[in-house]
Amino acid sequence: MDVWQEPLHPWLVAEKAAIRAWVETLQRPYLGVCLGHQLLASALGGEVGPAARGEVGVLPVTLAAAGRAHPFFHDVPVDFECLQWHGAEVLRPPAAAEVLAHSDACPVQALAWGRHAFSFQFHVEVIATTVDDWNAIPAYRDALAQHLGEDGTASFRAAVAARMPAFNALARTLYDNWRRTAFATSA
Repeated sequence: MDVWQEPLHPWLVAEKAAIRAWVETLQRPYLGVCLGHQLLASALGGEVGPAARGEVGVLPVTLAAAGRAHPFFHDVPVDFECLQWHGAEVLRPPAAAEVLAHSDACPVQALAWGRHAFSFQFHVEVIATTVDDWNAIPAYRDALAQHLGEDGTASFRAAVAARMPAFNALARTLYDNWRRTAFATSA
């Protein structure tokens, strides 16, 4: 699903309202990944839409100047690889948000809203079966074939497996940074 598909998925209206209340009114910690990144941006007044060029594969992300200085990305290299599998993106971040990372195809790979709400488009929550699990979803399988070719699953699976330790280390670092940063400032 996509954040703009409220007619098909009416629960998205309540979800975005809950995120807005949680983050903006209550000032509580939030961490959004992929759809959660897009929902945060949309809930706080940003714009999300189809990506000019979707991303599927193990691809590079670069920290913006704000990301290099931000505690959410403490101990994260300026350039790192991660799993990408998306066809939508944040086109315009919320007014009060800081863009923390980008890629060639996606200018808003990560953002911060205040000191308690963070999100990123890429994936670090990867396990050994992620590629096969997601490839079982027809829309994901179609996106994979479009980006990597009909026979791209095996090479994608191998690329993810080879980088699993790095993905797991990045996930741990980001989670620990989020916990230290977001919970230190929440009421």
